[in-house]
Amino acid sequence: MKNMNRAIAEFLGTFWLVLGGCGSAVLAAAFPDVGIGLLGVSFAFGLTVLTMAYTIGHISGCHLNPAVTVGLWAGGRFPARDIPLYVAAQVVGAIAAAATLHLIASGGPDFAGGLASNGYGAHSPGHYTLLSALVTEVVLTAFFLIVIMGSTDGRAPAGFAPIAIGLCLTLIHLISIPVTNTSVNPARSTGPALLEGGIALQQLWLFWLAPLVGGGIGGIIYRAMATEPSIPVIGEPIESL
Repeated sequence: MKNMNRAIAEFLGTFWLVLGGCGSAVLAAAFPDVGIGLLGVSFAFGLTVLTMAYTIGHISGCHLNPAVTVGLWAGGRFPARDIPLYVAAQVVGAIAAAATLHLIASGGPDFAGGLASNGYGAHSPGHYTLLSALVTEVVLTAFFLIVIMGSTDGRAPAGFAPIAIGLCLTLIHLISIPVTNTSVNPARSTGPALLEGGIALQQLWLFWLAPLVGGGIGGIIYRAMATEPSIPVIGEPIESL
């Protein structure tokens, strides 16, 4: 029952992240006269994580991202045995959200099938190369893990971790939307890519590889840097997340 509760929390949280973040990009970013633009989409992604961290952090730890789950394992904060459960719940949540978004967006007169998928080269918003996309996703995911682990450390100010993590994700999007449309999250990339197909699906491999590598690097860096004892496993109910 405990594991089922965690899986449901991760499913719902990832659903909210993809629906809120990708939904803002598809439905509201360029809406005539009042579109929210790149800045608004960046804040939408950050707000999904911030709201869910306060909502389900005490149930599952609010990973919402296979790269976060793997990074926390690499940082000594999460058991390897629970990785498959979390990743499965996250991916299914992302796919369900993408399907929901497609259903909503397809009711509009100008919908061309895009669901804010990630890409490089011709599929990059700024036509950035594969190397640029790879470096961007690895580095930003690594820093995301460092912020997550640092803000949830037992020595950090209690109760503020969701704010730091949400604003970190906002900053990440402000940096990288022009490069890759911002992944740092294999589940977030998988949902839209499966619904779009084509080049989005062909390039999906990068948005699993780079965030997972970056997450692992970030977890290892923080673990090495924070030599003092910190909080227990993220995935147990904790007060600081």
